[in-house]
Amino acid sequence: MTDRQQTGYHMSPEDFRRHGHALVDWIAAYWQRVESLPVRSRAAPGEVAAALPGSAPERGEPFAAMLEDVERVILPGLTHWQSPNFFAYFPANTSAPSVLGELLAAGLGVQGMLWATSPACTELETRVLDWLAELLGLPAAFRSDGGGGGVIQDSASGAALCALLAARERASDGAANERGCDRRLTAYASTETHSSIEKAVKIAGLGREQLRIIPVDDHFAMDAGALARQMAADVAAGFTPAFVCATVGTTSSTAVDPVAAIAAVARRFGAWLHVDAAMAGSAMICPEFRALQAGVEQADSYCFDPHKWLFTNFDCSCLFVRERGALIRALSVLPEYLRNRASESGAVIDYRDWHVPLGRRFRALKLWFVLRHYGAEGLRHHLREHVRLARWFADQVAVHPDFELAAPVPFNLVCFRHRGGDAGSEALLERLNGSGRLYLTHTRLDGRFTLRLCVGQTHTEASHVEAAWAAIRAAAEGTAAPAG
Repeated sequence: MTDRQQTGYHMSPEDFRRHGHALVDWIAAYWQRVESLPVRSRAAPGEVAAALPGSAPERGEPFAAMLEDVERVILPGLTHWQSPNFFAYFPANTSAPSVLGELLAAGLGVQGMLWATSPACTELETRVLDWLAELLGLPAAFRSDGGGGGVIQDSASGAALCALLAARERASDGAANERGCDRRLTAYASTETHSSIEKAVKIAGLGREQLRIIPVDDHFAMDAGALARQMAADVAAGFTPAFVCATVGTTSSTAVDPVAAIAAVARRFGAWLHVDAAMAGSAMICPEFRALQAGVEQADSYCFDPHKWLFTNFDCSCLFVRERGALIRALSVLPEYLRNRASESGAVIDYRDWHVPLGRRFRALKLWFVLRHYGAEGLRHHLREHVRLARWFADQVAVHPDFELAAPVPFNLVCFRHRGGDAGSEALLERLNGSGRLYLTHTRLDGRFTLRLCVGQTHTEASHVEAAWAAIRAAAEGTAAPAG
C-alpha cells in the first residue's frame, strides 16, 4: 500500500500548507507580470481542450504538475481581466483582501442556507449589507432593522429576477405562486436596459410579449413621459403594470435614467420600481455622485455589483429591498427537513428565501475583508481616480480631429468613435485588440459602431490610460478618413 493510500488519498495538512504557499506565490507573481501579457487570449477554438487529456487520470498527480499545466495550458487561454490594460466591457476587478476572503470561505466550507446552519454566515452578511446601504447613501428602508434589507446574489441578473418575482407576488396578491403567472402583468425597460430583464420576464413566466420597451432621450436615458403613456395605454387595455427597471449606468454607455421621474410614474400605476446600478452603484460611495440617482428613496429594490468596481472578486452582487416580505413570499418553500426552532421563532433571517438557490456560500467574508482593508476612504480614493482618468481620456478625444465622443461620461466609461465612420471605428478596434497591448470592446449607439474604453481595473493608473490613448492615436493613422 502506498503512502497516499494509507492517508486515504487526501492531501495532508502539511502538504496543503506547502502547496498553498506555492499557489499564493504564483498568484502574487502573476499580478506582478500580468501587465506584460497579451490582454486578450490568442487561443484558437479548441486549442485548450486539445492540450488536455481525453479522460480523467486514474491515479492522482502531484500538485506541482497541476501548477505547471496552469502555466502551460490555462494561462495562454485566458483573457487577463486583471491587466491594467483591460478596458473592455465593465471591470471585473479583484484585490488581495478579496482573494484572501474567498480562500477563507472555501477553507471553512460552510453552507449558509439557513441561520441555523451557520449563524455567523448570515449575521455577517446582514451587517455588511447594512454597512453598504449606509455607504451608498441608500434610504433607511433598505436596512435590515426595518422592513427591508440586503442580500448577496450571484449577479445583477439574478437580482433582477428576484425583484421581478417579488413584483409579480405583490401585483398578483400571491395568486401567481398558486395558479401560475397572470399574463396580464406587464414589465417595463428602456431600449438601453440590460438584457437580463428580458431573460427575467421569460423565466418568471410573464412572457416576452409582456415586456414593454420604452424609448430613450438624446443621452440614452429612459423617457419617463413615454413610460407614462405606455402604462396608461396598458391599463386602458386591461393590463396591470407590475415592474419597472430604471438603470443608473447602462451597459452600453453608463447613461442614467431619471429615477425620480420614473418612480413617480411607477407609483402612480402601482408598479414595483427596481433600480439597476450594477456597475455605477459603487460610485455612490462618493457623495458627489449621488445626485445622479436622486429618487432612489422611492425605489422598491436596488442592485449593485461589488464584483464589478469595488475590488471584490466574482461573484458578489448586492440586492436591497424595501419590503422583504414580498420577496420571501415569492421564493419561500419550507420542506420538513429545513424546519428548525430558530427559523420558526421569527428572530432570524434565512437567506435561502431571498434568492433562487437553496445553497449559498460564505460570500460576505470577501466583501467584509475588502471593506475593512480599504475603508471608505481608500475605496473613494480609487473610484475617484478611475473617474478622473476616464474624464482625462474623454478630454483628449473631444479635442482630437479624428475622433468624437458618442455619449456623456458620468462615471468611468468613455464611448467614442473615429470620424471615418463605422468601418473606420471597427477597423481601429480590430487593430488595437490585435496588438495584445490593450483590450477595448464596442457597442452601437444611435445605430452607429461605437468604441468603449472603461477604466476600472484594480491597478490601472494614469500611465496605462495615457499609453492606451497613444496606442489609439497611432493605430488611427491607418484608418480611413471620412468621405467628403
